[in-house]
Amino acid sequence: MASSRRNFLTGSAVALVGGVIGASLPVLAQRRGRGRGGRGPVTGTFTPIRRNVGFFTGRGGTIGYLVNAAGVVVVDSQYPDSAEICLTGLRERSGNKPIDFLINTHHHGDHTAGNIVFKDVAGHVVAHEMAARHQRQLPGRAPLSAEQLTQQLFPDTTFENTWSESVGDETISIKHYGRAHTSGDVVTTFQQANVVHMGDLMFNRRHPVVDRPAGAILAHWIEVLEGTVADHNADTAYIFGHGGQGQPVTGDQADLLHFRDYLTALLDYMKREVAAGKSEEAIASVQDTLSGFEAHGPLNRTILGNAYAEVSGG
Repeated sequence: MASSRRNFLTGSAVALVGGVIGASLPVLAQRRGRGRGGRGPVTGTFTPIRRNVGFFTGRGGTIGYLVNAAGVVVVDSQYPDSAEICLTGLRERSGNKPIDFLINTHHHGDHTAGNIVFKDVAGHVVAHEMAARHQRQLPGRAPLSAEQLTQQLFPDTTFENTWSESVGDETISIKHYGRAHTSGDVVTTFQQANVVHMGDLMFNRRHPVVDRPAGAILAHWIEVLEGTVADHNADTAYIFGHGGQGQPVTGDQADLLHFRDYLTALLDYMKREVAAGKSEEAIASVQDTLSGFEAHGPLNRTILGNAYAEVSGG
C-alpha cells in the first residue's frame, strides 16, 4: 500500500476507533453518573409514539421501549449513567414490572455499555449472533478478560436471520438484512404498533459511522434500507439510532429512502473521483457537501476514507 493511501485510510480508522470501537469497551472504561466528557449529570427524556411504544433519549444511541400490561421490552441501553435513568423511568411507567427482553441492535458501546444496568433485571438479552460475538471480542482485539466479562451483561439469546416473541398484545420481531453499518445490525419491529427501531442503520441527516473492521458495506447498506421499507408500510414510524444537530430521531419511510439516496450519492461521487484518477490526498481534502444532502454537512476524512476503501477494494 502506498504511503499516501495508508495515511488516508489510517486517518479514517483512527477516527472510527476513537469514536465507536473505543466506546465498545466494557463498563470498566465507563464512568457512572457523569455526562459527556465528565461535564455533569445526564438527563433523559421519554417520548411516547403509539400503542405503548416510545423512545428514550439520554446519552448515546436512541433507546426504544414497550411498556404494556404484560411486560416491558427495551431496545438498546446507551451508557450506564443514562441507562440507570431509563430503567428508573421504565419502572415508574410499568409499576415495577420485570423487563422481559433487552434487545441490542448491534455491538457498539453507545448502544450496549448500559447493558450492565439491566443485570438481574432483564429476563433475556437478544442480539444477532455477530453482534454478540463482537461484544465479546471486537475486531482486531483480543477476547475480553475474565474480569472484563464480569463487568458487562452479554446477549444470552442470539439468532442468524429472524427472531420473534410476544409480550401481551404486542409482537416483537427482529430481522437481520445483512451487512451494512456492521455485520450484526438488526431491525426491530413492534408489529401491532407498527413502530420500527433501526438502531444505527439510520443516521438522520448526518454522516454515518461505517465500521469496516466489523463488516460494514456501504453498497449493501443501500439494499438493507430498501428491504426494510419493502417489509413495512407508509404508516410505519421509525426510530433512528442518531440524528444530526437539530434533527429528529424518528421519522417515516421517506427518511429511510433519503438516507439510501445519500449513500448512493456518496458511492457515486467516490467512483467518479477514483475514475478521474484523483490522488488519495486530493480526495481526502474535499470539504464540499453532496448536492441535495447539505444537511449532512461537509464531507470529511472519515466518511471519504470509508467510501474510498470500499470503491477501491482496499
